[in-house]
Amino acid sequence: MSRIETRLHALGLALPEPLTGPDVTFNFKPVKVHAGVAYISGHGPFDGPNVLVQGIVGLDLTLEEGYEAAQLVALSILASLKQELGDLDRVTQWIRAVGYIYSEPGFGHNAAVLNGFSDLIVELWGDAGRHARSAPGQGPSPFNVPVIVDAIAAVE
Repeated sequence: MSRIETRLHALGLALPEPLTGPDVTFNFKPVKVHAGVAYISGHGPFDGPNVLVQGIVGLDLTLEEGYEAAQLVALSILASLKQELGDLDRVTQWIRAVGYIYSEPGFGHNAAVLNGFSDLIVELWGDAGRHARSAPGQGPSPFNVPVIVDAIAAVE
């Protein structure tokens, strides 16, 4: 078991199945690696093709539920990275994350929701997990998921 997966296990967390589209045809790769950089396509809170959380943060979901959804997104991304790389320990640095938060107009806590993603990445990678990021609010999202994150990471 990799160092990162050992840390996940110690936190009581497990990787879901890697991202596959629910009833849609994928014409993209969940993770594309080129020249030592992993470009990670937008992921929601999925376990394989199954949506784990749906709704609008600030209306259907509380900030805390949005935070938990963002953590599930992190786990989905890690599952896709493991599928592509074979070993999560190959990720050496997290560079950037953009978290699109499907939130009610006027909801002013998108950054706090995205902390669910960022906190887990930093917990697992330490300072190498600290990344640049943005957390814009958005209107309706695919599959009505509350959080979508795309990211960039350095890999060996």
